[in-house]
Parts: sequence; structure tokens; C-alpha cells
Amino acid sequence: MRLALGLQYDGAAFSGWQTQSNGNTVQDHLEEALRQFVGDPQVQEVKTITAGRTDTGVHALGQVVHFDTEVVRPENSWIKGVNSFLPKSVVVQWVKAVPETFDARYLAFERTYCYALYTGAHSAPLVQGKAGYLMLPNGKSLDIPAMQMASQCLIGEHDFSSFRSSECQSKTPVKTLYQVEIHSEGPWVYFVLKGNAFLHHMVRNLVGSLVLIGQGKESPEWLKTLLEAKNRQLAAPTFMADGLYLVRVGYPEHFEIPEPNLTASLLPSGLLKSLSR
Repeated sequence: MRLALGLQYDGAAFSGWQTQSNGNTVQDHLEEALRQFVGDPQVQEVKTITAGRTDTGVHALGQVVHFDTEVVRPENSWIKGVNSFLPKSVVVQWVKAVPETFDARYLAFERTYCYALYTGAHSAPLVQGKAGYLMLPNGKSLDIPAMQMASQCLIGEHDFSSFRSSECQSKTPVKTLYQVEIHSEGPWVYFVLKGNAFLHHMVRNLVGSLVLIGQGKESPEWLKTLLEAKNRQLAAPTFMADGLYLVRVGYPEHFEIPEPNLTASLLPSGLLKSLSR
């Protein structure tokens, strides 16, 4: 049968999602935990398919994975059992039996990412690895209205080549963004992007360019120029991975995929409410 599961993880200690020879990826740890939980010596491996292959250092609040198994156990048993074999920084939130037609990757029609950025005269050690950091002098802050104004050109279907990594494996640079929101709360700035799919490093490259606008180093109109140029060399450098979270993945309603538990994060309550809509 086919099972889907919801995963949360702190990506700071891992080499991204996708399996690698060093064995230190979220996929490697999850598949090993599943294999141990199954407890059948004839089962050498359990292969998983995910909604989003997050990079090194990127976190997930609502990652979705599916896998096939012949083992039949209660859903709560899967949650408790698999978690017992996982590192503490990776947690299965839910497990659900799904039709064989369900595919965590190809049936995902919407993905939401949030980038959490801390700005200030010095870094905050208690959120090290969990947020991006931009040093700003005391009393200085990013120009939120300027970034909000600039971001509106991103809504809709566009060729996002200017924000695409050279290592991107997507068949097309054309993606659709449904929502771009920028919130601030004291020294914290949050970027929320919702779209049908994202290119490799796309969110981090967009955040880097928006931050330059927020600092007054570029005008809001510059972002539209970048978008139309379709030239990665013109955009800002890729922003650090630390503050990037895969928040939610959307699927057709008839699969009844559970919502992630967003309260188990460092994101503020006001932003969580907007993400829950």
C-alpha cells in the first residue's frame, strides 16, 4: 500500500533533502528509520518521494513524503515507531494511507515558503541556523514599503531565469507566483512566497535582491528590470539558507492531506495566522 507522511525538520545539520554518498541527508535518515521500523531483514531499503528537495541548511514545517510498503500497522504506530529511529531534529507529524495514484511530488500544485530574516547591530545566537541575518546599525531598518512595492511585479506567470541557480534541473524557468508578502516585527522581517513550483535557489535569490531594495541600494523598479532581463548575473548573490522554511504543500482536496502543525516553530503568531489561510 502507499503511505504519505508529514515531516518537520531543522535542516541546519543536514546536507539537504536528497540522498547523498555521505549519508547525511534528511532522506537518508528517514529511509533508514523506515527500514528499521519495518524490521524485516529482507527489506533492504524503503524508497521515498518528496514534494520539495530542500537544500543544505533549509528547514521544513510541512514537507510531504510518500512511500510504498507491504507492512500494515496503525497510523499512530508508524508515527511513534519511525520517530524513535530519527534524529531529534527530524519529526514525523502524521501518517496517512493514500491511493496508489497519490504522488507527493507530481500532484503538488502549490508550495509555500517563508524566509525569516533577523536584522540588527549584532546577531542573535539563540536563533543561529534558524534565521538569516543582516547587520544593520542601531536605529536602521529595511524599507518594507519599497520591498512590498517591488515584489508586486513577481505575481503571475514569469520566466524566473534571473533568480535561477546554474545547477537547477527544472525543465523550464517559467513558474507562477500566487502570493508574495513581506511582514516586519521589530528587527524581524518575513518573506512569504506561494507558487505552483520554485526553481533551485529561487526564493533565496529573490530575497537577496529584495534586501538590496530594502537597504536603498536599488530602486523598487530594479526588480522588474531583473525579471525581464532573464540574466542571473544581474541579480543579487544567493542569500544564506538558514532562514528558509518550506511551510506547506498543496494537493487536490480529495486526498485529504493533513495540514502541518505550524505552531511548532519560531515564526510569530501573527504570521502563522496569515500562513494558515
